[in-house]
Amino acid sequence: MRIYETMFVVKPDISEEERENLANGVVEFLQEKVGAQVDKVDRLGIKKTAYPLEKYNEADYTVVYFRCTGEKLTELETYFKVRPEFLRWQTFRREDLEKKEKKQGKKEEVSENTEKVEE
Repeated sequence: MRIYETMFVVKPDISEEERENLANGVVEFLQEKVGAQVDKVDRLGIKKTAYPLEKYNEADYTVVYFRCTGEKLTELETYFKVRPEFLRWQTFRREDLEKKEKKQGKKEEVSENTEKVEE
């Protein structure tokens, strides 16, 4: 499975509880509809934007790291498009994390093999 990172920006004028529910809704959607394994959710909170988004100079930022096959990522894009609370979103494949994980796996495999040889 591949590792992905998605960041989404939510309107700041809705309540904190609703923004939290939106973040949880994205995680549930990823798990149930996309079949993803969510690794980490970073709620960054309300931050100043680099430029105005619609009429907002601040927005609520959330980053989600997850693993999936990537075949159903278009469903995630559709989910963001139909919800007016989301101002922006972007999903990236994190090849750097995949390579790092693969490298660690090889190191562990080598250390296991050297332990067997010593016995």
